[in-house]
Amino acid sequence: MEMLLDVVVLIVGFVLLIKGADWFVDGSASVAKRLRVPTLIIGMTIVAMGTSAPECAVSIAASLKGNNSMAISNVIGSNIFNLLVVCGVCALFKTLPIKKSTLKMEFPLSILAGILLVVLGYLGMIIGHMDGAILLAVFAAFLVWMVLSAKKARDAAEEEEIKTMPVWKCAVCIVVGIAAIVIGGDFVVDSASGIAAAFGLSQTLIGLTIVAFGTSLPELVTSIVAARKGEVDMALGNVIGSNIFNVLFVLGIAAAVSPIAVLTENIIDGILLAAVSVITLLFAVKSQNINRKEGAAMLVMYVAYIVYACVR
Repeated sequence: MEMLLDVVVLIVGFVLLIKGADWFVDGSASVAKRLRVPTLIIGMTIVAMGTSAPECAVSIAASLKGNNSMAISNVIGSNIFNLLVVCGVCALFKTLPIKKSTLKMEFPLSILAGILLVVLGYLGMIIGHMDGAILLAVFAAFLVWMVLSAKKARDAAEEEEIKTMPVWKCAVCIVVGIAAIVIGGDFVVDSASGIAAAFGLSQTLIGLTIVAFGTSLPELVTSIVAARKGEVDMALGNVIGSNIFNVLFVLGIAAAVSPIAVLTENIIDGILLAAVSVITLLFAVKSQNINRKEGAAMLVMYVAYIVYACVR
């Protein structure tokens, strides 16, 4: 009976995370529109943070509750899922074109962020307050660069793409969205921990699989819908941006709240994340896109990774 309750709470937690992130993005984007903030900046900041809000909520909640291994495994697992599954599935629908700016800046930075995480974690096998500050500083520099680049490249015509909501509705969406994200994060961590204990699974494994999948649902659903509609120009860029946000900001905040103990499995997973990132980059550089064959190969790599994570 207790197991059934944990499963129900886990599902409810995922629903709250996804819907909360959706409401938060809608409300925040509408406020930004009223303040005449360019759509391009909204997409790279508010929307990116909103779609990564589930990972942020789960990792911070896990850190506060002492489930530090779940905090770091959730981020690494989500990033691997985003890269291999989200991009892989989208490529099956339609070849993913990749912008040169993504190949030159965002993609290499996502790989460097993964390497930085491995290095900081390996030194002392803990990501402490100072490490968290370093991650947040790098993220702040990246955010400033994005905003400055967006201001130079913004197109006034694009600003009409976001519908403006009444002020009261914006406020409700933001407040309710944040509340749903926080509550959903608590539900997911508590129920996932209960399920892990009942089956004798480690916090690392449950974070890499169930929690990572659940917190990555917003990116997966949004990207699939975009791919089916043929709007895939920014698909890979959005995934890479989300991965950068997860490592630098989410883990930075979690470490600032409470030092995160790093296990040997976390180091191995971090190295694998960097490796699959390099492989995906090679796919992209070859023809400046990711085709169906490469997308299928990425999905196979993810299945192989999950099998490895379960049997190790």
